[in-house]
Amino acid sequence: MKILIRNLARTTTESELLSLFETHGTVQSCTLVLDKGTQLSKGFGFVEMPKVGEAKVAISTLNGTLVAGFKIRVKKGE
Repeated sequence: MKILIRNLARTTTESELLSLFETHGTVQSCTLVLDKGTQLSKGFGFVEMPKVGEAKVAISTLNGTLVAGFKIRVKKGE
């Protein structure tokens, strides 16, 4: 299942995002969307988790969590 994570701090790294989701199950991929010019985070990213059950738990548990002072929004991606 593809998961969209929004409202991330610009300083959040892919490894931090990965470790956040790995506590809830297997992570297939983790990608932060970067600005092409500056190579800085645009404040959102995607995580793919192969097991739907683990993904649903991660979404419900992490949605609204404070990460680096930002309340992240987590939902099923398109």
